Amino acid sequence: MTRNIALVVLAAGRASRFGGGKLAAQLAGKPVIEHVATATAALPLAQRILVAAPDVPALPGFTRVALDPPQAPQSRSLALGIAAAPGADAVLIALADMPLVPAAHFATMLAAFDGDRLTSSCNGQPLPPALLGAQHFPALLALTGDRGAGALLRDAPALALTAEQALDIDTPEDLARAAALLPPPSALRAATSPEGGG
Repeated sequence: MTRNIALVVLAAGRASRFGGGKLAAQLAGKPVIEHVATATAALPLAQRILVAAPDVPALPGFTRVALDPPQAPQSRSLALGIAAAPGADAVLIALADMPLVPAAHFATMLAAFDGDRLTSSCNGQPLPPALLGAQHFPALLALTGDRGAGALLRDAPALALTAEQALDIDTPEDLARAAALLPPPSALRAATSPEGGG
């Protein structure tokens, strides 16, 4: 069954613990925010929506939605993302500061989704990325405060992520940990070079 699924990437956090600008910070040769775009690039999605703070780099191919007001909590980001996807049968919610979620995890989620709810989990705790059908949009739009869809996902089916894959970039130390887990840009260029890098 073909579904109209919209990707909503949340990228409007204040990054206060990082000192600001974390999504523009370089990670393995590209900005942190570009990793989620790369991991979801091959998915058969009807729409790609980025809910972003003003200092967040643009993502080609994404419809950008500004967080309004700029200091609004996460519930507002979610509501804006849902509102930007009229006609969607479901939304795939991802965080821009989780750059190590593999492309295969996103693909498996879409394949396993039954139209209701599906979440990721780490050590038994639900976390993004998550898929929610349109029947849950009213509940998402009604959320208030600095919280996401966690309450809707507590008893949802879950696909596991390792602690490394679920790493959330909140501090410069987190960025350093992520960099240590990814190959450097030179290794990536060598792997994709026709000459094999040498």
